[in-house]
Amino acid sequence: MTARALAALLWLGLLCGSPVQAADAAFTRWLESLFPAAQQLGVSRATFDAATAGLEPDLTLPDLVIPGRPDRQPAQAEFVQTPAQYLKESAFDNLAAQGRKLAEHHRATLIKIEQRFGVPGPIVLAIWARESNYGAAKLPHSAIRALATQAFLGRRKEQFREEFLLALKMLQDRVVGPAEMKSSWAGAMGQTQFMPTNFVDYAVDFDGDGRRDIWTNVPDVLASTANYFAKAVGGWKYGMPWGFEVTTPKGFDLMKSRATFGEWSRLGVKRADGKVFPATGDGILFFPAGLPGPAFIVTPNFEVIKDYNDSDVYALAIGHLSDLMQGAGPFKTPWPTQPTQLPRDDRIAMQKLLAALGYDQTRFSAHIDFKMRDFVRAEQKKHGLVTDGQPNAALMEKMGLKPTAAR
Repeated sequence: MTARALAALLWLGLLCGSPVQAADAAFTRWLESLFPAAQQLGVSRATFDAATAGLEPDLTLPDLVIPGRPDRQPAQAEFVQTPAQYLKESAFDNLAAQGRKLAEHHRATLIKIEQRFGVPGPIVLAIWARESNYGAAKLPHSAIRALATQAFLGRRKEQFREEFLLALKMLQDRVVGPAEMKSSWAGAMGQTQFMPTNFVDYAVDFDGDGRRDIWTNVPDVLASTANYFAKAVGGWKYGMPWGFEVTTPKGFDLMKSRATFGEWSRLGVKRADGKVFPATGDGILFFPAGLPGPAFIVTPNFEVIKDYNDSDVYALAIGHLSDLMQGAGPFKTPWPTQPTQLPRDDRIAMQKLLAALGYDQTRFSAHIDFKMRDFVRAEQKKHGLVTDGQPNAALMEKMGLKPTAAR
């Protein structure tokens, strides 16, 4: 029986008045069906039974697909807060100050990490700050339960099935004990939030104690994060900034989104901090909240940050915090206070329509990449709208789609 069928059976039992028995039966059968795959990874029967004994799905988690229940949207702040809320300067002040102290405290370690992986210390520290407040935040969930629930009832069942099996393998290999295997609602673990696949691919034993410890060992935490950045999406480009806030001249052609730094300068685009662009390299111009809001030119390193968390505001927060640690100032242009991002279903509807219109739109996950922003610019121009590349309700209506707010 498939996970989808089992989920339906589980909820049929709930509707019929026997929730505990129904949940136990359907979920337990599904768990048991995974043992052969776990066994192929080297997970013993004893380890599997110990990890799954008495396990029940956690129905409080977000991003679950449950028949008969309204959709629970992701709880990540990146997708529910406006840029003005998420990128509030006062929220950066303490993190930046603490980051500067930690940079000095871990100076020798960070120098070695940069020499080995080519990733600057402030970027690594910014990830550490955002993911766990420099290790102070305590993760609330059991990773095994969270991953099993997402694999059984989540939107991305196959992805989480793999993560769950690898988590069992981590227990088998005694990488971490069950009690210490705490995670976010999505099963991300450790002080910089690694999924089990991330742990397998990127975690390193940086201090040479024989363990890859992303839970309590700061050198391992920081080095593992740097290793992720070094290997992700083409790898971090050493010596290249993540990007800059910029200003565009009056009458600037907003259809222009890609150019070398030299070209941007000749077109009258300037860095908001008054400094000059690097002598070489190129970047993408985008408006994370549309106009009138801040403009940025970002480099391939911005995409590396987005590989860690596929959110523009997350990547901006990491880049901005790393700059603040090095003495930079706040954003120059105010963020719009009103919500500027379409709801998830609306973004997906627009992505599907763009594909139907012939654009090379292949992602239907609600995440907005730079390629989609170019497609949006083309549609905005077609319909006489400001070509800032930001999907919004006005464009939806022009394209014949009905925004959620208007339904």
